[in-house]
Amino acid sequence: MPQSTRRWITDKVEALRTAPHLPFYDLLDPARVEHALEENQVSFRERVYTPLVTLWTFLSQILSPDHSCREAVARLIAFRVARGQKPCAPDTASYCKARQRLPIKVLTDLARDTAQRLDAKTEEAWKWKGRSVQLVDGTTVSMPDTPSNQKAFPQARTQKPGLGFPIARLVAVISLATGAVRELALGPYKGKKTGETALFRSLWDRFTAGDIILGDRCFASFFGIAPLVVRGVDGLFRMHQRRKYDFRCGRCLGIEDHVVLWAKPSRPEWMDKALYAQLPEQLEIRELRVKVQRIGFRVAELVLVTTLLDSQGYTKEELADLYLERWNVELDLRSIKCVMQMDVLRCETPAMVEKEIWMHMLAYNLIRGLMSRAAEAHEKEPRCLSFKGTLQALRAFRESLQWARRRRRAELWNAMLEVIASYEVGNRPNRVEPRAIKRRPKPHKFLNEPRQQARDRFLKHKGCKLENPRIATRYREVC
Repeated sequence: MPQSTRRWITDKVEALRTAPHLPFYDLLDPARVEHALEENQVSFRERVYTPLVTLWTFLSQILSPDHSCREAVARLIAFRVARGQKPCAPDTASYCKARQRLPIKVLTDLARDTAQRLDAKTEEAWKWKGRSVQLVDGTTVSMPDTPSNQKAFPQARTQKPGLGFPIARLVAVISLATGAVRELALGPYKGKKTGETALFRSLWDRFTAGDIILGDRCFASFFGIAPLVVRGVDGLFRMHQRRKYDFRCGRCLGIEDHVVLWAKPSRPEWMDKALYAQLPEQLEIRELRVKVQRIGFRVAELVLVTTLLDSQGYTKEELADLYLERWNVELDLRSIKCVMQMDVLRCETPAMVEKEIWMHMLAYNLIRGLMSRAAEAHEKEPRCLSFKGTLQALRAFRESLQWARRRRRAELWNAMLEVIASYEVGNRPNRVEPRAIKRRPKPHKFLNEPRQQARDRFLKHKGCKLENPRIATRYREVC
């Protein structure tokens, strides 16, 4: 890239940094943004929606409760007019085309880099025995029913054609200390090699030696653990329901705590011969059973498997307490899908669906960065703070930080961190709630046939056509 273009990029990044319209602008280091743009050879032209402006507008759209492109463009117009610039067109076509031009790798690099920077600054008190614990779990998201989305992410088999929605499966790796999404794998909901274990295999090379993977029973297999051991990564999982165990066998470490040998099964179809040859013929696995004596828990006991064989350094009680922390990944995914409204996506093409997901990951990691800063400033742990409360404080302080004078920004910033630190997650031991809702939904009928068939049936029943404007208006009101 020419030196003049690189200098122009730096100037643009610094201009946005010195005149921010998001409170966590400094978490996106200008040098990091510049590096991501240069790595992907992003070219610039003198237009309103440069990649930088598109990135910030897209990010503000994800953080907005409305999530619409029209509101994002209106917010950009207000920002430009307030800075004495010429307003851009209120039409969303240019913004949507700019989002399509934005490379997906820029978003993935920024999201991963933000998580890595948070982990690098993690305090030792936030870790488990000085080690980094990574939570892994899967979930699904829905999206608009378009032909391209249906082709890339087919709907479930239980849904009738024309009535269902495309579904994508996600497998996320989330840091236990900071709550940031370290890695993400995306694939269709159905089909070969689309399950959670298959998507998890695509993330093996991204783990660091010394990490501890914490997951549920679907990852507790020989081929799910052995490749991690080869990479110097330990794991703690719940025993798979189909695997038999006997605490009378193996090397005894304590009551219902022993080490056994798992033999290598025959090579599965998805594994290549080179990787199969690298795996050991036998794998030492520690199996232990713990009692769960907490009111509200559905299980009375847990059988765990782990590669942490040292019973003195990792006691049975410590491993049991660590596994109970796995529930945090469920809460994190709920925050991403429900609080940030990612459960139903808005984009109508597979490429934009992937960008929308990764932009949610970037926004989520930036919010987690705010929580880490607030926890560090007020001597608390990030896991003790409320994610929804942080997002509420972020939205409340955003405009004040945007328009405040420079000498007032530090005061507003410290006040926001204090507010975030005050929103602690309530400690409610022995809480029991039924899995039911009290408020009834509105009594609308369900659409049990494709919408076009419903329209044709309605028109046939009424004996009218849409050429008449009055009939068309009435038809839209009824439908």
